[in-house]
Amino acid sequence: MTQPGRSGIRWSNWNLLLLIPLALLITPIFNRTGPALLGLPFFYWFQLAGVALGVLATAIVFAKTKDKPTVPARGTDRDVDTLDEGAGR
Repeated sequence: MTQPGRSGIRWSNWNLLLLIPLALLITPIFNRTGPALLGLPFFYWFQLAGVALGVLATAIVFAKTKDKPTVPARGTDRDVDTLDEGAGR
């Protein structure tokens, strides 16, 4: 069981990179046709570049935060049988 005031969410400054893909979803940034790249209007090639940038940002955050240890909640380890809803019947 978790302690009051503590959540299971881990924070890292690397998580701020995940704001980049969210910022790319702001429509007024890319809602135009020019400049064209290889015949594609800006609207399309910016979204394609945004997908690649989002994947890169997510991969970097994953690689930098995957080795952080998680701290288990204090308390007794509970068995599956004690957590079963019907065990008390």
